Amino acid sequence: MQEDTRALLLLFFRALADETRLRMIGLLATHERSVEELATLLDLRMPTISHHLAKLREAGLVTMRRDGNTHHYALDSEHLHARSRELLTPATTRALAEDTPGEAWERKIIHDFFEGERLKEIPASRKKRDVILRWFAQHFAADEAYTEAQVNGILGRHHDDVATLRREMVGAHLLRREGGIYHLAELL
Repeated sequence: MQEDTRALLLLFFRALADETRLRMIGLLATHERSVEELATLLDLRMPTISHHLAKLREAGLVTMRRDGNTHHYALDSEHLHARSRELLTPATTRALAEDTPGEAWERKIIHDFFEGERLKEIPASRKKRDVILRWFAQHFAADEAYTEAQVNGILGRHHDDVATLRREMVGAHLLRREGGIYHLAELL
């Protein structure tokens, strides 16, 4: 999923993920109301109402009209329908599952252990090491055969201890070694 679509989707759902804002949308769906009216109807302070209205405006769910010093808000039902048709497609909702919490954790591990393209240290934790080894596996082509020197060259661009990395990749079944020749394992 593209980051801009994900950001819009998150903004949309975050705006709707609050009971007060949902109640406000219900009140604004019937007709426009001022901040003072909403505060009275919802038994909340005006600054609280203004905060929630700002979130709804940011998501494009309400419009505001000035009348002197009074701001009148209304549900932007056209925008709500257009945004839900645009964002709530089977493709976008399926794509939300693509970036799982595990993937976010793996990105954090890569960020923490690399300085640019250089591995700062080989993690002691098996789970973290496996993330790093999978990152290294992405640097090998599936249909190529590599000599030990070629494997060392690829690994050496990112860390000096190529023997440990090579051994760990074979042990993790990311690389296969047959007669001194290495291949990327089929199951990544």
